[in-house]
Amino acid sequence: MSSGKPFAPAAEENREPILGVLREQFATPGRVLEVGAGTGQHAIHFAAALPHLDWLPTDVQSSRAGVEAWRTEVALPNLRPFRALDVRTDAWPEGPFDYVYSANTVHIMHWPAVEALFAGAGRVLAPQGLFALYGPFAHDGRHTADSNERFDRALRQQDPGMGVRDRADLEALAAGEGLVLAAVIDMPVNNQILFWRRRSVPGAG
Repeated sequence: MSSGKPFAPAAEENREPILGVLREQFATPGRVLEVGAGTGQHAIHFAAALPHLDWLPTDVQSSRAGVEAWRTEVALPNLRPFRALDVRTDAWPEGPFDYVYSANTVHIMHWPAVEALFAGAGRVLAPQGLFALYGPFAHDGRHTADSNERFDRALRQQDPGMGVRDRADLEALAAGEGLVLAAVIDMPVNNQILFWRRRSVPGAG
């Protein structure tokens, strides 16, 4: 960290591939709720590159200082002040949001928090809004790469509540919240971005 700004090499490395996808999927002007902003590097990069989006970064309270250090330095008009959000216990920002974005979160969250993430996204998204979730995922009980299997094993050794999530389990959560899988996009280093779209009418396909 320098000058109070945290720095994650992974966020620096993956921001351009993710940006390329968001340019296409988040093309219409609107509000973005970022859940799990972490260091704030994604928030400042995407807000600068996508000025048609109004970007609100959130995370647990301990991330406030780092995100705000980045935000105040860049002073972008479409990047909102950090808001503390524990998905399980805090009141979510008032919607509707056109987009919800979360990167590298669900494998470090315990399952009740993953459930709360999907429930919250379902509540705050506008009809036809998109929820984008980036990270490593298993598919039908199998890891998509040996590196992801090793990563999953290391996470569970560190904390049995963590681990690479299976797409089928996430899709089941999404369906219960009125979210329909819209796209699965392969990304570098065996990651993916999953996109769910909010149904226009509850219970509609």
